[in-house]
Amino acid sequence: MSEKTEPPVTPFTIGDPLARPSHPVEVPDFDEEWTVDKGFTWVFYGAENSTLTQPVIIADGFNHGKSNLKELYEFLEGEDYPFISELRRRGKDVILLGFDNRTDSILTNSRAVEGTIREAIARRSGDERLVVGGFSMGGLITRYTLARMETDFHEDEHQTAVYFSFDTPHRGASIPVGVQAFAYLLPYGLDLKPHPFEQQMNSQAARQMLWRHYDKKTQKIDVAPERIALLNELDRVGQWPRIPRKLGVANGRGDGIGLPDVGPGEVALRLDVRYPGTTFYTQAQGDDVTAAYLYRKFPPTERTVPTSGFPELDGAPGGTLATYEILADSMVQAGGEADLRHPHVCFVPSVSAVDILDFERQEDLYARVDGLDPARSGLDEFRCSSTTTPHTLPTEELCTWLMDRF
Repeated sequence: MSEKTEPPVTPFTIGDPLARPSHPVEVPDFDEEWTVDKGFTWVFYGAENSTLTQPVIIADGFNHGKSNLKELYEFLEGEDYPFISELRRRGKDVILLGFDNRTDSILTNSRAVEGTIREAIARRSGDERLVVGGFSMGGLITRYTLARMETDFHEDEHQTAVYFSFDTPHRGASIPVGVQAFAYLLPYGLDLKPHPFEQQMNSQAARQMLWRHYDKKTQKIDVAPERIALLNELDRVGQWPRIPRKLGVANGRGDGIGLPDVGPGEVALRLDVRYPGTTFYTQAQGDDVTAAYLYRKFPPTERTVPTSGFPELDGAPGGTLATYEILADSMVQAGGEADLRHPHVCFVPSVSAVDILDFERQEDLYARVDGLDPARSGLDEFRCSSTTTPHTLPTEELCTWLMDRF
């Protein structure tokens, strides 16, 4: 039986939780709806406002396909803390920005951010300067857009007073390379297209965002060419916007303490039935370390995914993602079996979210951010969570810290 006729696996993706609220929340009618190049928005006026007065643009993050603003609203409003309601209570007009394709290039989706900024400036009453930022990759797209507008146009073209990022992978994110490699063993759908998870992992956005990327063609693990090109483009525009006050928060801790139950080299997930013996291990240090053993019955495929010189990424301080839980659930739904040991692992290290260190070295990945010179960051101010929290979770601690500075 060929890969294209193999029984399907339930569609799933591993990305920002922004598109997976755990429970429904009543979403009010929006006051305005805009369509911009490569994106679209819902606008909710602040309390007592009858027109757009104090615009706060919030960009969506990384996942597969088109943004779902209803789900984004539900997550930001009801997952842990009513972030949108509180912004509106403070008189802020919330502009949720979605992308036509969340896996498109950061440079391409920058056009949606620019279009939204220009629309907000044109539609606002008065001259209140903007607040612009986003969650996860949304913070990276908005950062780049503001810097590009300063470089390529008039210096104050964006009329933005504050930029913010919420658990944004400023220096990269981590999806275990064994999981990335497994994406290419999933069967094609009835439409003969790759599984959505394969499309996601092989996308422009994933190649730009991930610290290390598994290449389907070469089966090698390295910095993707698309990421190198993005870093060069950030250099061209000066890395950061110069005019706005730059704020950032991390869902991970700042005291150097990672995930206590995720040790290096441990079994994270073992599969059976359709992928018997397939085993994923938490990332360990060393050379030629096994990150995953992959086996597929049909078409027969057997592969070991090794790493060399990696730090202990999965248990590092940072915002967590239910990477292995999502994968295990999808395999069970497809009729398989899963022995799940570590549902959640680090996705955006704290040092990346506050842009203070690269994390190739173990000592940098586990550094005490709270004890480092904040001037090393491109952000003017930042805050790490007091406890380890899920990636992009809008906690009261982090949200109030940000809003008090808007």
